[in-house]
Amino acid sequence: MKMSRVALVLAPITLALSGCDQTPFSPATPPPAASQATPQRIAPPAGSRTAAAFDRTSAAEKAAALAAPASGTPLGQVTASLGNPSEQGFWLRSALVKEKRAGVVKLASGKTAQVDLLPLSGGGPQLSLAAYRALGLNLTDLPRVTVLAR
Repeated sequence: MKMSRVALVLAPITLALSGCDQTPFSPATPPPAASQATPQRIAPPAGSRTAAAFDRTSAAEKAAALAAPASGTPLGQVTASLGNPSEQGFWLRSALVKEKRAGVVKLASGKTAQVDLLPLSGGGPQLSLAAYRALGLNLTDLPRVTVLAR
């Protein structure tokens, strides 16, 4: 009698788990195509181990990003994580925009950076390595930023 109860309990679990070995992006199923608004990827120098080595933006580019006005049309607030460090430039990927446009991210401290706002169809918002460094964020920070469109 006990064995039939165990079988009745385990049957739905076994059926539910039967498809778990299939990942949504297996070699047979490529991931969705990247957005057309992909920042330029520049390989870091061989053997790079630090954020400074991965961040290939110039001092002039950093100064221009930090000189951005803090005004614009508010789009919302997001909590961002560090984006792909091989994608150079100042950008924020989020679901707040449907196409690439100029914008500003603003920290609670009031510090701002001019960025390209890029659409993101899945996952959480991502901020570029250059923007993280220019804003003085630690690479493990998850900053809450106000997003403004310019």
